[in-house]
Amino acid sequence: MTSVLRRVRTRYAGGDDGMVTAFVVVFTLALLCMAGLVLDGGLALAAKVKAIDTAQAAARAGAQAIDIPLYRATGQITLDAQQAVADAKHYLATTGHVGTVSVDGEQVTVTVTISQPTQILDLAGIDQLTETGTGSAIAEQGTG
Repeated sequence: MTSVLRRVRTRYAGGDDGMVTAFVVVFTLALLCMAGLVLDGGLALAAKVKAIDTAQAAARAGAQAIDIPLYRATGQITLDAQQAVADAKHYLATTGHVGTVSVDGEQVTVTVTISQPTQILDLAGIDQLTETGTGSAIAEQGTG
């Protein structure tokens, strides 16, 4: 009787072989993808904030390029558009970023694009995330 039970147990007990291994593999891959989204998503968010900060600072640098002779003669704040673009691009160059600069009247607008390399999502074929930030500044006389 013992040998019959042993044969039956041996014959039917092995029916689940490999099921736990497949589950563990799928669960591990899903967990790795979630970790990639969290880590690389956080890095992308930080790159977005950095792009916005850099664009705003470059726009402020450009908005300081007022036409000094006109201001001394009339007291009117007028932006020197060519100098504003040059100053904003110079600021971007010092930070090591690239972007576009436009001047519309007294307003300087800068758009910065940053490419953030991925850490974990690279395994899934996504090697970088591109973030864009825009900032504007207006040349005006302070009241203080």
